Amino acid sequence: MEIKYELLRNESVEVFGQTLFRIRAKTSFSFVNEGEMGGYIADEKNLSHAGNAWVSGNAWVSGNARVSGNARVSGNARVSGDARVSGDAGVSGNAGVSG
Repeated sequence: MEIKYELLRNESVEVFGQTLFRIRAKTSFSFVNEGEMGGYIADEKNLSHAGNAWVSGNAWVSGNARVSGNARVSGNARVSGDARVSGDAGVSGNAGVSG
C-alpha cells in the first residue's frame, strides 16, 4: 500500500492532553494534490492510507477514531473517541462526532 500522507512532527496542537500532528499529502489522489497540507491526527491509525479518505482544514481526529474509505473530515470538525467515519461520509463545519 502506498503511503499517501506524512505526519509533520514539527507542526502540532494539544487536544485533551493528546498531541495531534498536521498531515501533508505525499502523493496526489482524488481531490488532494501532492504537498497539500491537511488537518490534524494523533496517529496513522486515525486516517487510512487506502482509499481517498482525508482530513483537511483545521479538522482533527483523535483517540481511537478512524477515517477510511472515501470519507472526508473538514473545516473545524472534530472526530474523537471510538468514532468511525467511512464510506463516502463527510463531517464538516463545526461538527463533532464521538463514540
